Amino acid sequence: MPGHESPRPPGTARGPAAALRPRRTPRDPRAAVLFLHGGSDTGRAVSRPWYPAPLRMRPFVRAVAATVPDDVLLAEVRYRVRGWNGTDADPVHDTDRALRELAGLAGDLPVVLVGHSMGGRAALRAAAAPEVRGVVALAPWCPEGEPVAHLRDKDVVVLHGDHDRVTDPRASAAFVRRARESGARAAMRTVPGGDHAMLRHAGHWHRTAAAAVAALLTPGRTTE
Repeated sequence: MPGHESPRPPGTARGPAAALRPRRTPRDPRAAVLFLHGGSDTGRAVSRPWYPAPLRMRPFVRAVAATVPDDVLLAEVRYRVRGWNGTDADPVHDTDRALRELAGLAGDLPVVLVGHSMGGRAALRAAAAPEVRGVVALAPWCPEGEPVAHLRDKDVVVLHGDHDRVTDPRASAAFVRRARESGARAAMRTVPGGDHAMLRHAGHWHRTAAAAVAALLTPGRTTE
């Protein structure tokens, strides 16, 4: 995972601001896509929208917006702090809050989560929510023993660059195998030459992720 951060000094945590940051809100949405950026394994500093990790997801928002129908709501998940923080699993709670806020905004919608690195791990965890139809995980952080049973009957697409030196594509492959054994419709696609920041072959990353999201939003779709 990205580098460690020092423990939070008093007063640096953000209060309960909205966790959902809408980017496209149709009048009558039929589905939603939420984007989860990366972060650190530990870090209590406030997460800011102009940091590199959130900015890295903006091209994916634009690519998905250009690919899926106009009646699909698009939003980003706003984290309170930058780190996962062990058993606190802070971005998972932020994603759960965003899903509740989404329901309050637009009602009961099927949701696809798109997450990078730490956000990929959070998206895979948050897929336990019944409204989450599937996950597109980009270079996700998949520690050994990460839970998979809750992914039964869910769709999971993992994209991972084979030149990633931050998160391990082999760990992603092992996660996908375990998810399939637990009843998930899971698949992994390798990005040849792809790095963790998704800057090499960026267009390929964006197009492939957008196509995967579109497929998960289509009845009768498959992750194979």
